[in-house]
Amino acid sequence: MKVQDLIHEKSELTHGKSLPEPIVLSTRIRLARNLEGYNFPDWSNIETRKEVLRLCSNEIIKLKAMKVAEEFDCDQMTETEKRALVERHLISPEFAQMGEGSGVLINEDQSIAVMINEEDHLRIQVLRRGYQFKSAWQEMDELDNQIDERLDYAFSGQLGYLTACPTNLGTGMRASIMLHLPGLVIVGQIEKVIRACSHLNLAVRGIYGEGSDAIGSIFQISNQQTLGESEVEIIKKLTGVLDTVIEQEKNVRNQILAQERVKIFDKIGRAFGILRNAHSVTSDEAMNLLSLMRLAVDLGILPSQYRTIIDSFLIESQPAHIQLMMGEDIKLEHRDSFRAMLLKQKFKEIDSLNFDNIKT
Repeated sequence: MKVQDLIHEKSELTHGKSLPEPIVLSTRIRLARNLEGYNFPDWSNIETRKEVLRLCSNEIIKLKAMKVAEEFDCDQMTETEKRALVERHLISPEFAQMGEGSGVLINEDQSIAVMINEEDHLRIQVLRRGYQFKSAWQEMDELDNQIDERLDYAFSGQLGYLTACPTNLGTGMRASIMLHLPGLVIVGQIEKVIRACSHLNLAVRGIYGEGSDAIGSIFQISNQQTLGESEVEIIKKLTGVLDTVIEQEKNVRNQILAQERVKIFDKIGRAFGILRNAHSVTSDEAMNLLSLMRLAVDLGILPSQYRTIIDSFLIESQPAHIQLMMGEDIKLEHRDSFRAMLLKQKFKEIDSLNFDNIKT
């Protein structure tokens, strides 16, 4: 399978088994692991990196959860193909910069991805649509144990799992939730939330992680501390904070409906009109317009079945996806017009907005 084929397949984030939820887009558990007896990737020569890639891929592909997995070598992918995998949250932006000796294994429904030779030998991640820490951690724990039986992890009784970056020592786990927070953005309270999370040693980042922008009012909140806390403790702490942020977003939305109903209705109505009629739409503009459509679904202005369509377009309207659909060698204005055409076709099928069906 090529990346061009993969982006047309249904994935966990776009068509998962569970229904999509208001506010919470997705859950991710990621583990950093290294092999005993091998230098960390940044300190390895190309032959060692190739050996680690071959060893890890040969063993991981044997696991039940990965038997139908596809392997993509970094030196065999174009920059656009790598970027498309970033847009699907299957690899990190840092991994997209890797070349020979690095690769990624992606399972059939794109709920599991294992990056080999990023900063660490293994970056194992499990994705779930919606708010699903329990099921994500259960699958990750089982997957990690199975890999540990086949590969010799670098581990210290004092420090836990050994990692290239000291901030990942201990459990090596990063747990994160992708949240859609347009209410907090509209009323100007999102910076307050970010500061509060920072004081609790949690990181708030944009849609693609560290260094990315929070386009479409989408934010990723994750733990920063991995040493001295168990996986269960990390998830419990993170869940408590996330529940508070979700409740704040709900309260702010009710406040907006009570105090600025005409303003928010106008924003949603204009966004709907642009999506149905525009001839050119940039990727950032599409994200912001789709954000308002997701809010419309959450409020009951659009039927709930359209949330899946909107969530799919939040990924599929991104630049690399559009380029792969059209062919890589295209001009920017052609990409923007093609995106507008796709959005127009889909939103022409969607029912009119119903502002009398508000949920609070």
